[in-house]
Amino acid sequence: MHNEMENALNEQLKWELYSAYLYLSMSAYFDNMGLDGFAHWMKAQAAEEIMHAMKFYKFIFERDGRVILQEIPAPPKDWENPEDAIAYAYKHEKEVTNKINNLMSLAKKLQDYAAENFLQWFIEEQVEEEDSFKNLLNKLKLIKNAPQALFYLDNELRQRPLDLNLLMTQV
Repeated sequence: MHNEMENALNEQLKWELYSAYLYLSMSAYFDNMGLDGFAHWMKAQAAEEIMHAMKFYKFIFERDGRVILQEIPAPPKDWENPEDAIAYAYKHEKEVTNKINNLMSLAKKLQDYAAENFLQWFIEEQVEEEDSFKNLLNKLKLIKNAPQALFYLDNELRQRPLDLNLLMTQV
C-alpha cells in the first residue's frame, strides 16, 4: 500500500474513533437530562462507529500496512438542548462524509483499486448516517417546546438495537 494511503487511512481510523467518543459524550449528555432513549440511541451509534474504526484497522493490516493510533481530541460535553446536540452530530457526519470522499479521491489518484472498493462501503454508509441524523433533527424541529412529543420520541429511540456481539463479528 502506498505510504500516503496508509497515513490517510490511519487518520480516518482516528476520526472514526473520535466519532464514537463524540456519540458517547452525547449519550452522557442525554443520560444527564433523563432522556434514556436518546442516550441509548447514541450508545448504539458509538458502537457502530467503533465497528467502522475496526474495519479501517483490519483493512490496513490486510494491505500489509501498519496501524498507528493517534491522539483523539476530547469531544464537546454540553449542548443547548437536544436539537442542538443532534444538529451538531448531523454537521459532524457531513464532515465525515467529506473525509471519506477525500480518501476515495486519493485512492483514485493512486490507482489503489482495493482501497476504492473498500471505501465504497463507507460512501454508501455515510448516505445512511447523514439521513438518520437529518431525520432525527427534523423530528426535533417539529416538536420544539412540546415535552410530550419529546417523551414520545425518546421512547421511540430506545427501540434501536444495541448488539455489541454483532459489533465484534464485523471485524
